Amino acid sequence: MALAYVARFATSRAKLDGYLRRKLRERGWAGEGEPQLEALVERLAAAGYVDDAAFARAKAGSLLRRGYGQRRVSQALGAAGITGELRDAVRPGRGAARQAALAMARKRGFGPFGAAVPERALREKQIAAMLRAGHPLDSARELVDAASPEAAEQWAAQGGEDGECD
Repeated sequence: MALAYVARFATSRAKLDGYLRRKLRERGWAGEGEPQLEALVERLAAAGYVDDAAFARAKAGSLLRRGYGQRRVSQALGAAGITGELRDAVRPGRGAARQAALAMARKRGFGPFGAAVPERALREKQIAAMLRAGHPLDSARELVDAASPEAAEQWAAQGGEDGECD
């Protein structure tokens, strides 16, 4: 069952362990004589079938391309059982975070990417949506208030890769 799961899905050690425990419970296996799942998960990790670092990089990249911010990426990785140390290692830089915010604004038609200049209530809803997606307040405001799509793209390009997230 474990091999079939890792062959089909990219996963972390914690997700694989949770999956196996759930499947055993569903099949009525509980209590005495429970198999050593930790040892099985470690064997699969040692064989290279489960790699938390590769999973974290792939998941973070996927979420960033979809327009999610650093906070939301960190939450998703934490839910997948990725350690705080590894989450910090794959944390997006300022440039990547700004590009993710720009991707979300384009996809959702926020700020200059919308049909018209948003009124106050719509502007606040757009900023709130960006905050829920994990973007910092100043980034959300900057994008929603950008004068043109070119100005928003220029702001995103200024991010650089050397700093922390906004």
